Amino acid sequence: MNKIWLATAVLCGLVFNASAQSNVTIYGIVDAGLVAERGGAAGNVSKVTSGVGSVSRLGFRGVEDLGGGLQALFILESGFKVDTGESDVANAFGNRQALVGLNSRSLGMLTFGRQKNPLYKALGEVGDPFGLGYAGTSKNLFPLVGPNTRTSNTVAYATPSYEGLSGEVTYSMGEQAGSQSAGRQYAAALAYSNGNLNTRLVYNSRNSDSATPGAPLVSHDLGHNLLLVANYNFQVLKAFFSYSQDKGYNSAVLPSANAYGTTPKASTDSTDLLIGATVPVGARGTIMTSYLHKNDKQWNQDASQFGIGYSYAWTKRTSTYLAYAKINNRNGAGYTVGSNGDPGSGNAAFDLGMRHSF
Repeated sequence: MNKIWLATAVLCGLVFNASAQSNVTIYGIVDAGLVAERGGAAGNVSKVTSGVGSVSRLGFRGVEDLGGGLQALFILESGFKVDTGESDVANAFGNRQALVGLNSRSLGMLTFGRQKNPLYKALGEVGDPFGLGYAGTSKNLFPLVGPNTRTSNTVAYATPSYEGLSGEVTYSMGEQAGSQSAGRQYAAALAYSNGNLNTRLVYNSRNSDSATPGAPLVSHDLGHNLLLVANYNFQVLKAFFSYSQDKGYNSAVLPSANAYGTTPKASTDSTDLLIGATVPVGARGTIMTSYLHKNDKQWNQDASQFGIGYSYAWTKRTSTYLAYAKINNRNGAGYTVGSNGDPGSGNAAFDLGMRHSF
């Protein structure tokens, strides 16, 4: 028995030493809650679901100092469902992020792999008081579907911050046989942060052409998104603003299809508006609220959403929350109230859940 304990201690010491030398961090989020959805074709739906406030995930992050202010880095991050224990994408590992690159204090960061789209980062980090989570998430109306969330085969470069100003560009190769442009996507972002003010401007272009060997190229117009987001901390509250212009094919993909027994149409000319706030309540509580409006200039299938929520931080890592949101769809629009990891099934939803990060 003593030999077993000794061997275990030596093994643990070797693992710890290797981890310390390579500076690899294991991190993640475990988030689940009770969700009650109303107003969809499926009727009243009550369920325990994962990823309400934040998508549950397990990640590995590594950094190695190469000298002269230069570092090598990698991230591998996979999503999973707390309610079932399954991966949130079947037969996939690293589906959320899988990248490797170099980071220099003076020159910036260059990365390769599957990465977050600048549109997604801007709304989540700056423009949405719900941080893309809970029933009030801006995902319900803003075009954050598919490649507007994450892109594969991507090269990204981010500049260092200078006097609060920074930038980022991404280029995603379509890698479809028979076409160099089909599936290609690129984006650029300009950010400014100074004291209580944070703002970001993002442009995204997406080529939705599809190429099949031996068949004619299926061609579409390019989809373009221009997004401006900002927040300002007045101390008694933090105010949020987001505005997006979406033009062209797949510029505003519908988040759900036929949820109300209707047949909504994806618009090729629309705008999105968000006005919101977070209000601190005591030392640990936060109220979140927002109003969203989708203006469909092509089909007039407009929608508006009001959301409100409350989060209580027991510690820096553990919080409980509740949230409610309702969408008003017009002229056959089919937008649903979802959460961070679920598109939802109706025009109203109530969340009650818990989030732990490690």
